[in-house]
Amino acid sequence: MELKNKATRIRLFSCSSPQMRAFHLSWLAFHFCFFGWFGIAPLMAVVRDDLGLTKSQIGSTIIASVAITVLVRLLIGPLCDKIGPRKAYTWLLCLGSLPVMGIGLANSYESFLLARLAIGAIGASFVITQYHTSVMFAPNVVGTANATTAGWGNLGGGTTQILMPLVFAGITMLGVSDAFGWRLAMVVPGVVLFLTGIAYYYLTQDAPDGDYDHLRARKMLPQSRGSARKSFLLAARDPRVWALFLVYAACFGVELTINNIAALYFFDSFELSLKTAGLIAGLFGLMNIFARTLGGLFSDRFARSGGLNGRVRFLFVALFLEGVALVAFSQMELLWAAVAALIIFSLFTQMSEGATFGLVPFMNRKALGGVAGIVGAGGNAGAVAAGFLFKSESLTYQQGLLFLGIAVMICAFAAFAVRFSAEQLSAEDAALNSALKARGDQPIGTSLPA
Repeated sequence: MELKNKATRIRLFSCSSPQMRAFHLSWLAFHFCFFGWFGIAPLMAVVRDDLGLTKSQIGSTIIASVAITVLVRLLIGPLCDKIGPRKAYTWLLCLGSLPVMGIGLANSYESFLLARLAIGAIGASFVITQYHTSVMFAPNVVGTANATTAGWGNLGGGTTQILMPLVFAGITMLGVSDAFGWRLAMVVPGVVLFLTGIAYYYLTQDAPDGDYDHLRARKMLPQSRGSARKSFLLAARDPRVWALFLVYAACFGVELTINNIAALYFFDSFELSLKTAGLIAGLFGLMNIFARTLGGLFSDRFARSGGLNGRVRFLFVALFLEGVALVAFSQMELLWAAVAALIIFSLFTQMSEGATFGLVPFMNRKALGGVAGIVGAGGNAGAVAAGFLFKSESLTYQQGLLFLGIAVMICAFAAFAVRFSAEQLSAEDAALNSALKARGDQPIGTSLPA
Protein backbone atom coordinates (compact mmCIF):
# COMPACT_ATOMS: atom_id res chain seq x y z
CA MET A 1 0.00 0.00 0.00
CA GLU A 2 1.12 3.56 -0.63
CA LEU A 3 0.30 5.89 2.25
CA LYS A 4 1.21 9.57 2.29
CA ASN A 5 2.66 11.89 4.92
CA LYS A 6 5.00 9.36 6.49
CA ALA A 7 7.42 10.87 9.00
CA THR A 8 10.97 11.47 7.75
CA ARG A 9 12.31 12.10 11.26
CA ILE A 10 11.97 10.37 14.61
CA ARG A 11 11.20 13.12 17.12
CA LEU A 12 11.83 10.99 20.16
CA PHE A 13 10.54 13.36 22.82
CA SER A 14 7.34 14.28 21.04
CA CYS A 15 3.91 12.65 21.11
CA SER A 16 2.09 15.42 19.26
CA SER A 17 2.01 13.70 15.85
CA PRO A 18 0.12 10.47 15.07
CA GLN A 19 3.41 8.95 13.87
CA MET A 20 5.15 9.46 17.20
CA ARG A 21 2.11 8.40 19.23
CA ALA A 22 2.10 5.15 17.27
CA PHE A 23 5.86 4.87 17.80
CA HIS A 24 5.68 5.18 21.57
CA LEU A 25 2.45 3.27 22.17
CA SER A 26 3.53 0.37 19.96
CA TRP A 27 6.84 -0.24 21.72
CA LEU A 28 5.25 0.25 25.14
CA ALA A 29 2.47 -2.23 24.36
CA PHE A 30 4.97 -4.81 23.07
CA HIS A 31 7.12 -4.22 26.17
CA PHE A 32 4.21 -4.99 28.47
CA CYS A 33 3.36 -8.06 26.42
CA PHE A 34 6.62 -9.62 27.54
CA PHE A 35 5.48 -9.42 31.15
CA GLY A 36 2.51 -11.58 30.27
CA TRP A 37 4.33 -13.78 27.76
CA PHE A 38 7.46 -14.55 29.80
CA GLY A 39 6.47 -13.36 33.27
CA ILE A 40 6.42 -16.93 34.50
CA ALA A 41 9.91 -17.79 33.12
CA PRO A 42 11.99 -16.28 35.98
CA LEU A 43 9.65 -17.98 38.47
CA MET A 44 10.00 -21.44 36.93
CA ALA A 45 12.19 -22.75 39.74
CA VAL A 46 9.26 -22.11 42.12
CA VAL A 47 6.66 -23.45 39.68
CA ARG A 48 8.79 -26.55 39.09
CA ASP A 49 8.75 -27.38 42.80
CA ASP A 50 5.07 -26.51 43.24
CA LEU A 51 3.78 -28.60 40.32
CA GLY A 52 6.54 -31.25 40.38
CA LEU A 53 7.63 -30.66 36.78
CA THR A 54 10.38 -32.70 35.11
CA LYS A 55 13.01 -31.29 32.72
CA SER A 56 11.09 -32.73 29.77
CA GLN A 57 7.83 -31.18 30.96
CA ILE A 58 9.50 -27.78 31.42
CA GLY A 59 10.83 -28.11 27.87
CA SER A 60 7.31 -28.82 26.62
CA THR A 61 5.96 -25.68 28.31
CA ILE A 62 8.77 -23.65 26.71
CA ILE A 63 7.76 -24.97 23.29
CA ALA A 64 4.07 -24.32 24.02
CA SER A 65 4.74 -20.69 24.97
CA VAL A 66 6.08 -19.92 21.51
CA ALA A 67 4.35 -22.51 19.30
CA ILE A 68 0.89 -20.95 19.06
CA THR A 69 2.49 -17.60 18.27
CA VAL A 70 3.60 -18.95 14.89
CA LEU A 71 -0.01 -19.36 13.80
CA VAL A 72 -1.25 -16.12 15.36
CA ARG A 73 1.55 -14.10 13.77
CA LEU A 74 0.69 -15.52 10.37
CA LEU A 75 -2.91 -14.40 10.88
CA ILE A 76 -2.34 -11.05 12.56
CA GLY A 77 -0.26 -9.50 9.77
CA PRO A 78 -2.94 -9.82 7.08
CA LEU A 79 -5.54 -8.84 9.70
CA CYS A 80 -3.69 -5.52 10.12
CA ASP A 81 -4.14 -4.94 6.37
CA LYS A 82 -7.87 -5.57 6.82
CA ILE A 83 -8.89 -3.80 10.06
CA GLY A 84 -5.81 -1.70 10.81
CA PRO A 85 -3.16 -2.00 13.55
CA ARG A 86 -5.15 0.05 16.09
CA LYS A 87 -8.07 -2.39 16.39
CA ALA A 88 -5.82 -5.43 15.99
CA TYR A 89 -3.64 -4.39 18.92
CA THR A 90 -6.60 -3.51 21.13
CA TRP A 91 -8.26 -6.90 20.65
CA LEU A 92 -5.01 -8.83 21.10
CA LEU A 93 -4.07 -7.06 24.34
CA CYS A 94 -7.51 -7.25 25.96
CA LEU A 95 -8.16 -10.89 25.05
CA GLY A 96 -4.56 -11.89 25.76
CA SER A 97 -4.76 -10.55 29.31
CA LEU A 98 -7.26 -13.27 30.27
CA PRO A 99 -4.98 -16.35 30.08
CA VAL A 100 -2.18 -14.35 31.71
CA MET A 101 -4.30 -13.86 34.81
CA GLY A 102 -5.77 -17.34 34.44
CA ILE A 103 -2.45 -19.20 34.59
CA GLY A 104 -2.63 -18.90 38.37
CA LEU A 105 -5.47 -21.43 38.32
CA ALA A 106 -3.16 -24.16 36.98
CA ASN A 107 -2.79 -27.06 39.40
CA SER A 108 -1.13 -29.68 37.17
CA TYR A 109 1.35 -30.01 34.35
CA GLU A 110 -1.46 -30.30 31.80
CA SER A 111 -3.32 -27.17 32.90
CA PHE A 112 -0.08 -25.20 33.17
CA LEU A 113 0.89 -26.32 29.65
CA LEU A 114 -2.46 -25.20 28.22
CA ALA A 115 -2.17 -21.83 29.95
CA ARG A 116 1.28 -21.19 28.49
CA LEU A 117 -0.02 -22.25 25.08
CA ALA A 118 -2.86 -19.71 25.26
CA ILE A 119 -0.60 -16.95 26.55
CA GLY A 120 1.70 -17.45 23.55
CA ALA A 121 -0.82 -15.67 21.33
CA ILE A 122 0.32 -12.38 22.89
CA GLY A 123 3.63 -12.74 21.07
CA ALA A 124 1.85 -11.72 17.85
CA SER A 125 1.98 -8.17 19.23
CA PHE A 126 5.42 -7.86 17.65
CA VAL A 127 3.96 -8.04 14.14
CA ILE A 128 1.51 -5.23 14.88
CA THR A 129 4.29 -3.09 16.33
CA GLN A 130 6.41 -3.49 13.19
CA TYR A 131 3.43 -3.03 10.90
CA HIS A 132 2.35 0.18 12.61
CA THR A 133 5.76 1.86 12.42
CA SER A 134 6.24 0.63 8.83
CA VAL A 135 3.16 2.56 7.67
CA MET A 136 4.03 5.63 9.74
CA PHE A 137 7.70 6.27 8.76
CA ALA A 138 9.47 7.05 5.47
CA PRO A 139 12.21 4.90 3.85
CA ASN A 140 15.11 6.94 5.26
CA VAL A 141 14.19 6.16 8.89
CA VAL A 142 11.85 3.16 8.75
CA GLY A 143 14.64 0.71 9.59
CA THR A 144 15.56 2.71 12.68
CA ALA A 145 11.90 3.17 13.66
CA ASN A 146 11.14 -0.54 13.31
CA ALA A 147 14.28 -1.58 15.15
CA THR A 148 13.77 0.87 18.02
CA THR A 149 10.12 0.04 18.67
CA ALA A 150 10.85 -3.67 18.48
CA GLY A 151 14.01 -3.30 20.58
CA TRP A 152 12.37 -1.30 23.32
CA GLY A 153 9.52 -3.77 23.21
CA ASN A 154 11.92 -6.71 23.48
CA LEU A 155 13.49 -4.88 26.39
CA GLY A 156 10.48 -6.22 28.23
CA GLY A 157 12.15 -9.61 28.10
CA GLY A 158 14.94 -8.22 30.27
CA THR A 159 12.86 -6.13 32.66
CA THR A 160 10.51 -9.09 33.12
CA GLN A 161 13.41 -11.28 34.25
CA ILE A 162 14.36 -8.64 36.82
CA LEU A 163 11.00 -7.34 38.02
CA MET A 164 8.85 -10.48 38.24
CA PRO A 165 11.06 -12.07 40.94
CA LEU A 166 10.77 -8.77 42.85
CA VAL A 167 6.97 -8.78 42.46
CA PHE A 168 6.96 -12.37 43.69
CA ALA A 169 9.23 -11.49 46.61
CA GLY A 170 7.03 -8.56 47.56
CA ILE A 171 3.94 -10.77 47.61
CA THR A 172 5.58 -13.48 49.70
CA MET A 173 6.81 -10.84 52.19
CA LEU A 174 3.15 -10.25 52.99
CA GLY A 175 2.96 -13.78 54.35
CA VAL A 176 1.75 -15.49 51.18
CA SER A 177 3.20 -18.94 50.46
CA ASP A 178 5.47 -19.51 47.45
CA ALA A 179 2.86 -21.79 45.87
CA PHE A 180 0.23 -19.04 45.99
CA GLY A 181 2.67 -16.17 45.45
CA TRP A 182 3.62 -16.99 41.85
CA ARG A 183 -0.08 -17.23 41.01
CA LEU A 184 -0.85 -13.80 42.42
CA ALA A 185 2.24 -12.33 40.75
CA MET A 186 0.84 -13.15 37.28
CA VAL A 187 -2.30 -11.10 37.91
CA VAL A 188 -0.19 -7.92 37.75
CA PRO A 189 0.89 -8.19 34.07
CA GLY A 190 -2.62 -9.32 33.10
CA VAL A 191 -4.21 -6.14 34.45
CA VAL A 192 -1.53 -3.97 32.80
CA LEU A 193 -2.14 -5.62 29.42
CA PHE A 194 -5.89 -5.00 29.56
CA LEU A 195 -5.47 -1.31 30.42
CA THR A 196 -2.84 -0.89 27.68
CA GLY A 197 -5.27 -2.30 25.12
CA ILE A 198 -7.85 0.33 26.04
CA ALA A 199 -5.24 3.10 25.83
CA TYR A 200 -4.10 1.92 22.39
CA TYR A 201 -7.62 2.22 21.02
CA TYR A 202 -8.11 5.81 22.17
CA LEU A 203 -4.60 7.24 21.68
CA THR A 204 -3.50 5.94 18.26
CA GLN A 205 -4.68 5.85 14.65
CA ASP A 206 -3.89 3.41 11.86
CA ALA A 207 -2.00 5.68 9.43
CA PRO A 208 -0.64 9.24 9.20
CA ASP A 209 -3.90 10.54 7.66
CA GLY A 210 -6.37 8.59 9.79
CA ASP A 211 -7.87 5.16 10.43
CA TYR A 212 -8.31 2.63 7.64
CA ASP A 213 -12.11 2.87 7.79
CA HIS A 214 -11.96 6.61 7.12
CA LEU A 215 -9.30 6.27 4.42
CA ARG A 216 -11.35 3.65 2.60
CA ALA A 217 -14.46 5.82 2.83
CA ARG A 218 -12.44 8.64 1.19
CA LYS A 219 -11.08 6.16 -1.42
CA MET A 220 -7.51 6.78 -0.22
CA LEU A 221 -7.07 3.05 0.49
CA PRO A 222 -8.37 -0.07 -1.32
CA GLN A 223 -11.46 -1.75 0.11
CA SER A 224 -10.78 -4.45 2.71
CA ARG A 225 -12.77 -7.26 1.10
CA GLY A 226 -10.37 -10.16 0.59
CA SER A 227 -7.38 -7.98 1.54
CA ALA A 228 -6.16 -10.27 4.33
CA ARG A 229 -6.13 -13.38 2.15
CA LYS A 230 -4.59 -11.51 -0.79
CA SER A 231 -1.85 -10.03 1.42
CA PHE A 232 -0.91 -13.43 2.82
CA LEU A 233 -0.86 -15.18 -0.57
CA LEU A 234 1.25 -12.45 -2.18
CA ALA A 235 3.80 -12.72 0.59
CA ALA A 236 3.75 -16.51 0.73
CA ARG A 237 4.59 -16.81 -2.99
CA ASP A 238 7.82 -14.83 -2.56
CA PRO A 239 10.85 -17.07 -1.76
CA ARG A 240 12.69 -14.04 -0.33
CA VAL A 241 10.08 -13.79 2.41
CA TRP A 242 10.78 -17.37 3.46
CA ALA A 243 14.51 -16.65 3.46
CA LEU A 244 13.83 -13.87 5.98
CA PHE A 245 11.57 -16.31 7.84
CA LEU A 246 14.63 -18.54 8.34
CA VAL A 247 16.88 -15.60 9.21
CA TYR A 248 14.46 -14.34 11.83
CA ALA A 249 14.16 -17.84 13.25
CA ALA A 250 17.91 -17.70 13.86
CA CYS A 251 17.85 -14.40 15.75
CA PHE A 252 14.49 -13.68 17.39
CA GLY A 253 13.86 -17.41 17.81
CA VAL A 254 17.13 -17.61 19.74
CA GLU A 255 16.17 -14.60 21.87
CA LEU A 256 12.86 -16.17 22.85
CA THR A 257 14.66 -19.39 23.76
CA ILE A 258 17.16 -17.54 25.95
CA ASN A 259 14.32 -15.63 27.64
CA ASN A 260 12.78 -18.97 28.58
CA ILE A 261 15.88 -20.79 29.83
CA ALA A 262 18.42 -18.16 30.95
CA ALA A 263 17.29 -17.75 34.56
CA LEU A 264 17.03 -21.52 35.07
CA TYR A 265 20.38 -22.05 33.30
CA PHE A 266 22.26 -19.65 35.60
CA PHE A 267 20.30 -20.86 38.65
CA ASP A 268 21.31 -24.50 38.08
CA SER A 269 24.75 -24.13 36.43
CA PHE A 270 26.26 -21.53 38.76
CA GLU A 271 24.20 -22.24 41.91
CA LEU A 272 22.82 -18.70 42.18
CA SER A 273 19.76 -17.43 44.00
CA LEU A 274 16.54 -16.93 42.05
CA LYS A 275 16.86 -13.13 42.16
CA THR A 276 20.52 -13.13 41.10
CA ALA A 277 19.89 -15.59 38.26
CA GLY A 278 16.97 -13.43 37.11
CA LEU A 279 19.10 -10.29 37.24
CA ILE A 280 21.83 -11.84 35.08
CA ALA A 281 19.30 -13.33 32.67
CA GLY A 282 17.73 -9.89 32.41
CA LEU A 283 20.97 -8.47 31.01
CA PHE A 284 20.28 -10.31 27.77
CA GLY A 285 16.97 -8.55 27.26
CA LEU A 286 18.18 -5.19 28.58
CA MET A 287 20.57 -4.91 25.64
CA ASN A 288 17.47 -4.17 23.58
CA ILE A 289 17.52 -0.62 24.91
CA PHE A 290 20.04 0.16 22.16
CA ALA A 291 21.23 -3.02 20.39
CA ARG A 292 18.24 -3.60 18.11
CA THR A 293 18.13 0.11 17.32
CA LEU A 294 21.78 -0.17 16.23
CA GLY A 295 20.79 -2.95 13.84
CA GLY A 296 18.12 -0.78 12.24
CA LEU A 297 20.36 2.29 12.24
CA PHE A 298 23.21 0.44 10.52
CA SER A 299 20.71 -1.03 8.06
CA ASP A 300 19.56 2.50 7.15
CA ARG A 301 23.18 3.68 6.91
CA PHE A 302 24.21 0.78 4.68
CA ALA A 303 21.19 1.58 2.49
CA ARG A 304 22.62 5.05 1.85
CA SER A 305 25.81 3.61 0.41
CA GLY A 306 24.60 0.30 -1.05
CA GLY A 307 20.82 0.54 -1.35
CA LEU A 308 18.77 -2.53 -0.48
CA ASN A 309 21.75 -4.79 -1.20
CA GLY A 310 23.67 -2.93 1.49
CA ARG A 311 20.95 -3.85 3.98
CA VAL A 312 21.32 -7.53 2.98
CA ARG A 313 25.11 -7.56 3.42
CA PHE A 314 24.87 -6.03 6.89
CA LEU A 315 22.23 -8.58 7.92
CA PHE A 316 24.53 -11.47 6.99
CA VAL A 317 27.47 -10.09 8.99
CA ALA A 318 25.39 -9.44 12.12
CA LEU A 319 23.73 -12.88 12.08
CA PHE A 320 26.97 -14.79 11.47
CA LEU A 321 28.65 -13.00 14.39
CA GLU A 322 25.64 -13.85 16.56
CA GLY A 323 26.28 -17.54 15.90
CA VAL A 324 29.97 -17.20 16.74
CA ALA A 325 29.17 -15.40 20.01
CA LEU A 326 26.56 -18.03 20.99
CA VAL A 327 29.08 -20.84 20.50
CA ALA A 328 31.51 -18.94 22.72
CA PHE A 329 28.84 -18.40 25.39
CA SER A 330 28.05 -22.11 25.47
CA GLN A 331 31.64 -22.93 26.38
CA MET A 332 32.02 -20.55 29.33
CA GLU A 333 32.37 -22.21 32.73
CA LEU A 334 33.29 -19.17 34.84
CA LEU A 335 30.41 -16.88 35.85
CA TRP A 336 32.10 -13.60 34.84
CA ALA A 337 33.09 -15.03 31.45
CA ALA A 338 29.60 -16.39 30.86
CA VAL A 339 28.05 -12.98 31.66
CA ALA A 340 30.49 -11.18 29.32
CA ALA A 341 29.83 -13.66 26.51
CA LEU A 342 26.07 -13.36 27.10
CA ILE A 343 26.21 -9.59 26.60
CA ILE A 344 28.23 -9.83 23.36
CA PHE A 345 25.96 -12.58 22.07
CA SER A 346 22.92 -10.45 22.96
CA LEU A 347 24.33 -7.46 21.06
CA PHE A 348 24.60 -9.33 17.75
CA THR A 349 21.32 -11.19 18.24
CA GLN A 350 19.33 -7.99 18.56
CA MET A 351 21.26 -6.17 15.83
CA SER A 352 20.32 -9.06 13.53
CA GLU A 353 16.66 -8.64 14.45
CA GLY A 354 16.80 -4.92 13.69
CA ALA A 355 18.52 -5.57 10.37
CA THR A 356 15.89 -8.16 9.38
CA PHE A 357 13.02 -5.74 9.82
CA GLY A 358 15.08 -3.07 8.12
CA LEU A 359 14.36 -5.13 4.98
CA VAL A 360 10.74 -6.16 5.62
CA PRO A 361 9.06 -2.86 4.52
CA PHE A 362 10.72 -3.16 1.10
CA MET A 363 9.78 -6.75 0.23
CA ASN A 364 6.28 -6.08 -1.09
CA ARG A 365 4.44 -2.84 -0.36
CA LYS A 366 1.13 -4.38 -1.46
CA ALA A 367 1.44 -7.17 1.13
CA LEU A 368 3.16 -5.53 4.08
CA GLY A 369 0.98 -7.31 6.61
CA GLY A 370 1.54 -10.70 5.00
CA VAL A 371 5.32 -10.20 4.86
CA ALA A 372 5.51 -8.96 8.46
CA GLY A 373 3.35 -11.85 9.64
CA ILE A 374 5.35 -14.58 7.91
CA VAL A 375 8.75 -13.18 8.87
CA GLY A 376 7.58 -12.55 12.44
CA ALA A 377 6.27 -16.12 12.64
CA GLY A 378 9.74 -17.29 11.69
CA GLY A 379 11.03 -16.05 15.03
CA ASN A 380 8.63 -18.27 16.91
CA ALA A 381 9.17 -21.21 14.57
CA GLY A 382 12.86 -20.93 15.43
CA ALA A 383 12.04 -20.87 19.13
CA VAL A 384 9.91 -24.00 18.76
CA ALA A 385 12.72 -25.83 16.95
CA ALA A 386 15.29 -24.68 19.52
CA GLY A 387 12.96 -25.74 22.33
CA PHE A 388 13.44 -29.40 21.43
CA LEU A 389 17.17 -29.06 22.14
CA PHE A 390 16.36 -28.10 25.73
CA LYS A 391 13.57 -30.62 26.16
CA SER A 392 15.81 -33.63 25.56
CA GLU A 393 16.99 -35.45 28.67
CA SER A 394 20.11 -36.63 26.81
CA LEU A 395 21.42 -33.11 26.11
CA THR A 396 22.66 -30.61 28.66
CA TYR A 397 21.70 -26.96 28.29
CA GLN A 398 25.34 -26.23 27.44
CA GLN A 399 25.33 -28.74 24.57
CA GLY A 400 21.99 -27.36 23.34
CA LEU A 401 23.44 -23.84 23.19
CA LEU A 402 26.47 -25.09 21.25
CA PHE A 403 24.35 -26.80 18.59
CA LEU A 404 22.10 -23.74 18.41
CA GLY A 405 25.07 -21.46 17.74
CA ILE A 406 26.27 -23.65 14.87
CA ALA A 407 22.77 -23.62 13.38
CA VAL A 408 22.69 -19.80 13.51
CA MET A 409 25.95 -19.51 11.56
CA ILE A 410 24.52 -21.78 8.85
CA CYS A 411 21.24 -19.83 8.69
CA ALA A 412 23.15 -16.57 8.16
CA PHE A 413 23.82 -17.54 4.55
CA ALA A 414 20.04 -17.47 3.86
CA ALA A 415 20.32 -13.66 3.87
CA PHE A 416 21.94 -13.80 0.43
CA ALA A 417 18.73 -15.31 -0.99
CA VAL A 418 17.11 -11.88 -0.56
CA ARG A 419 17.61 -10.26 -3.97
CA PHE A 420 15.91 -7.36 -5.73
CA SER A 421 15.21 -6.58 -9.37
CA ALA A 422 16.84 -3.60 -11.08
CA GLU A 423 13.42 -1.92 -11.23
CA GLN A 424 12.83 -2.29 -7.51
CA LEU A 425 16.32 -1.08 -6.64
CA SER A 426 15.76 2.00 -8.80
CA ALA A 427 12.31 2.67 -7.34
CA GLU A 428 13.50 2.34 -3.76
CA ASP A 429 16.51 4.59 -4.41
CA ALA A 430 14.10 7.21 -5.70
CA ALA A 431 11.84 6.86 -2.67
CA LEU A 432 14.82 7.11 -0.32
CA ASN A 433 16.12 10.21 -2.10
CA SER A 434 12.68 11.79 -1.89
CA ALA A 435 12.60 11.20 1.88
CA LEU A 436 16.15 12.54 2.30
CA LYS A 437 15.28 15.62 0.26
CA ALA A 438 12.23 16.26 2.44
CA ARG A 439 14.48 16.59 5.47
CA GLY A 440 17.28 18.45 3.69
CA ASP A 441 19.82 15.59 3.62
CA GLN A 442 22.27 14.70 0.86
CA PRO A 443 20.72 12.25 -1.66
CA ILE A 444 22.37 8.91 -2.39
CA GLY A 445 23.70 7.58 -5.66
CA THR A 446 22.26 4.62 -7.51
CA SER A 447 22.50 1.13 -6.04
CA LEU A 448 21.86 -0.60 -9.35
CA PRO A 449 24.24 -3.48 -10.07
CA ALA A 450 27.03 -2.65 -12.51
